[in-house]
Amino acid sequence: MHTIREKHKLLARVRRIQGQAQALERQLNEEGDCIEILQQIAAIRGAVNGLMGAVIEGHLVDHLVNESEQARREAELAPVLHVIKAYLK
Repeated sequence: MHTIREKHKLLARVRRIQGQAQALERQLNEEGDCIEILQQIAAIRGAVNGLMGAVIEGHLVDHLVNESEQARREAELAPVLHVIKAYLK
């Protein structure tokens, strides 16, 4: 499974996101500049989008592209589409 194979890289991304969220919290507590706060929020969003993209890509490759059985590929597609639609709301 791709999340197991890429576990260290994914966890590194998560830790960076946690650090960015902590920096945002500090900025808010210290009543930081609005522009810097907005930049930090944008950075967090970009990092989350990158993480989401990496997991989606791994899932599509492992479960849809590399899967030889058509019925299983179709079954795997529905939950991925559901997650993507929910994420894009």
